[in-house]
Amino acid sequence: MLKKFVIESSVRNKIGLMFYNGQGVVKDYETAVEFFKLSAEKGDADAQHNLGLMYAKGQGVVQSYKTAVKWFTLAAEQGNAKAQHNLGWMYFMGAGVVQDNKTAVKWYTLAADQGDADAQYMVGYMCDNLGSLYYLLRRRCCARL
Repeated sequence: MLKKFVIESSVRNKIGLMFYNGQGVVKDYETAVEFFKLSAEKGDADAQHNLGLMYAKGQGVVQSYKTAVKWFTLAAEQGNAKAQHNLGWMYFMGAGVVQDNKTAVKWYTLAADQGDADAQYMVGYMCDNLGSLYYLLRRRCCARL
């Protein structure tokens, strides 16, 4: 008799990464998306971030920046630094959302506080190059670098 195995969300995410990277299996973005989605819907922040990347890049799904923002936001709100960084980029570029530098700085700063070097660069860049809107933010965000 076969036993039914329960696969935890984090394991589903890792299986998704195996299909995404072709590690031990044939690379298959559609299957990776299926595993990421199963885990993301259970609240796994890493899977939510990975699913956001799939939608942002159009890998295994129809590209949708709006859907990418949805998944990045869910992961970012749980403290996932990579998702916070990517959400900062989405707001900075206006990809899937209305372009909003203030919100971009917010998400970049949260990622920067966790040691994300690229986010630290973007906070510095935005504080130094985007004019008077950031004068008030300068003390708050740039003092952290």
